[in-house]
Amino acid sequence: MQTARPILIVAYRPGWPQEFAAVAAPVRATVGEWALRIDHIGSTAVPGLAAKDIIDVQVTVADFSPELQAAFERAGYTRGEHNRDHVPPGASSSARAWEKQMYRAPAGTRPLHLHVRRAGSANGRYALLFRDYLRAHPHAAEAYGRVKIALAQHGPTDWDLYYDVKDPVCDILMAGAEAWATATGWRLAYYA
Repeated sequence: MQTARPILIVAYRPGWPQEFAAVAAPVRATVGEWALRIDHIGSTAVPGLAAKDIIDVQVTVADFSPELQAAFERAGYTRGEHNRDHVPPGASSSARAWEKQMYRAPAGTRPLHLHVRRAGSANGRYALLFRDYLRAHPHAAEAYGRVKIALAQHGPTDWDLYYDVKDPVCDILMAGAEAWATATGWRLAYYA
């Protein structure tokens, strides 16, 4: 009988940005010119935010290609089963705008989730805006962290529950993030 994988949320670790830099270097070497940008995303990219101890990396590419996938596989990255992101309510983008490729780190290396998304995609913009909004709003980040901790405590191995609640919470936060982006003129070169 296989034991269910636990959901472990830990307090923010100040070393996560340096750990991102350490895992981003081999990713950059693997993807080379295919990468338009490589960003630290997710909860470990937000100072003070409790998170799973997994570094999330977003690689922005012009488009997916068999050659890109082959490069990741040659470097020991394992393709994940997730090939699209959660689509928030009211999203008017096409299904293509939420597609991604996901990879896990080579065996024996620091755990990471590698999200490969197209330039200009709705899901790539979502990840970066969400990160930047939480960085600028530490109280929102703290509340979000509390939600994740509570979910892990109430269903310590229930990943469906975790994402069934966490995704809509993220969508609620994104409503504030979109208003903040408009008010501040937030934008990134590939997500304008």
